[in-house]
Amino acid sequence: MSNTSASASQLYTRLKCIGKGAYGSVYKSINNETKQLVAIKVLNLDTEEDDVADIQKEIAMLSQLTHAKSQNITPYHGSILNKTKLWIIMDYAAGGSIRSLMKAGNLEEKYISVVVREILQALSYLHKNLIIHRDIKAANILLTSEGDVQLCDFGVAGQTTISHLKRQTFVGTPYWMAPEVIREGASYDYKADIWSLGITVYEMATGNPPFSHVDPMRAVIMIPKSKPSKLDPALYSPAIREFVDLCLCEEPQERWSADDLIKTKFIKNYAKIPKSVLRDVIARYEAWKLTNDASKRISIASDDISDM
Repeated sequence: MSNTSASASQLYTRLKCIGKGAYGSVYKSINNETKQLVAIKVLNLDTEEDDVADIQKEIAMLSQLTHAKSQNITPYHGSILNKTKLWIIMDYAAGGSIRSLMKAGNLEEKYISVVVREILQALSYLHKNLIIHRDIKAANILLTSEGDVQLCDFGVAGQTTISHLKRQTFVGTPYWMAPEVIREGASYDYKADIWSLGITVYEMATGNPPFSHVDPMRAVIMIPKSKPSKLDPALYSPAIREFVDLCLCEEPQERWSADDLIKTKFIKNYAKIPKSVLRDVIARYEAWKLTNDASKRISIASDDISDM
C-alpha cells in the first residue's frame, strides 16, 4: 500500500461513480500525470475491525495478481491512503460489466461462449494458484472497449493452502452461491467457483440467476434443498445446457474443472470467434441507452406539458 506525499486528489481526478458495492464505491477517474483512465475503488477505513481485515486481504490478493492481466484478471496499479479512505487503483474497463450490458437484452449463446471461454482462463489461473474467487457473477465480469474480458472484484476472494485446501466461511452473493458454501459447517474448495460460473451462464442466457424472484435470504434456504436449475430445452442448445449441467452438479467433485470445461462443445463450437466480437454487445447497449435516454426525455417533456 502506498502512502505518497502527494494527495490522492492531486494524483487522480474522479470523474463519475460507476458502481457501488458492499465495501465502497467505484469511480471512473483519470491519472493527472499520464492522462490514463483508471477505475478507483474507494473504501472507508473508518469502520469495523473485521471490515478493515477484509480490505487488507483484498489488497494482499490484488498485489499478488498484479501481473495477471494476460489471465483476464483486472490489473491492479496500487493503492493510496487518503485520510480515512483507501483508494484502490485498477484498470478502467470502458465497456462496463456484463450485467450492465444485459440491460439491452439477454446475450446470444455465441457471445456467452466467448465470455465464458475468457473467464475459464482466469479461473484456471486462480485455481492453480490456490485462490477461490467466491463471487463469480455477470456484474463482476468487465469488458474493455476492445472486447477484452476481465474478471474483477476480489473483495471476498479466499486463498487456500496446500495443507488446508478447503474454506468454511460464508461469503459471496446468495443467488450464485454453491450449496456447500451455504450449508452450515460444510467446507468447500475451488469447485464453488464452478457452480457460480454455471449460475452466471444461466444468468446471461435468461436475464437472471435462479431464485431471483425471491428474497436473498429465502434463496439461501432454497438453494441447498433444490435440484440444480436447468435451461429450457425448447429455448437453448444442447451444448449450453450440457455446460450448465456440468457446472451445477450437487456434488462438488462431480463438477468439471476450468481446464476440463474449456474442452466442452459449448466452448469449442465458438472457439474460432475472436473476443473482439464482444464489441457488438457494447454497441447494442450503447444503441439501447440512446433510445432509452431519448424515451425518458420525451416522457419528462410530456409530464411537463400535462402539468401546465
